[in-house]
Amino acid sequence: MKYQSFTFNPIQENTYLLWDEETLEAAIIDTGTWNRQEEQMLEGSIKALGLKMKYALQTHAHFDHTFGLPFIYRTYGLKPIFHVDDAETYRDMPKLGVRFGLTISGMPPIGQLLNDGAELILGTTVIRLIHTPGHTPGSAAFYVPADGLVFSGDTLFRQSIGRTDLPGGNYETELNSIHDKLFALPDDTVVLSGHGPATTIGWEKKHNYCV
Repeated sequence: MKYQSFTFNPIQENTYLLWDEETLEAAIIDTGTWNRQEEQMLEGSIKALGLKMKYALQTHAHFDHTFGLPFIYRTYGLKPIFHVDDAETYRDMPKLGVRFGLTISGMPPIGQLLNDGAELILGTTVIRLIHTPGHTPGSAAFYVPADGLVFSGDTLFRQSIGRTDLPGGNYETELNSIHDKLFALPDDTVVLSGHGPATTIGWEKKHNYCV
């Protein structure tokens, strides 16, 4: 598997393209494109790589991770895939946007709602959803065991963790998700989070002061 990262929108959210080298089947994880320039950047990379877009995967439903979903739906026909417990977060997103002075509309319908441990196939590679509630009720990580990658969303950052003060957030639940779910992965697993630089599970076990 190959991946490419982008940092989009005023909140500096990380959007990822993930694809199978042989089939060129691809997923986009947390589409955060904010304006036409960012849409063109993402679309240009997809076109240049010759990718066949298959999934729009969402680690959670906060607006900074979903700004680009209307574009992805319009352009590639992809509906977002969430953990089942974030369906309400997605539907309530316009209300949360108002708190931050944003008008959010035109979001596509949800494509699939998954449970913990659900697996998707990209080319010949398994992507496993790991439910990591705390930042939101349905926060999830997407784990690619064959390549030692985990897309952690806003649950685990390099030497930090996601905020838990927004609706549906819970600090103790998030800590449990990190310790019980993410720290159970091999130490050399590369953590690709929703904001900030990459890290590894082993590094975070030793150096993350938040956990």
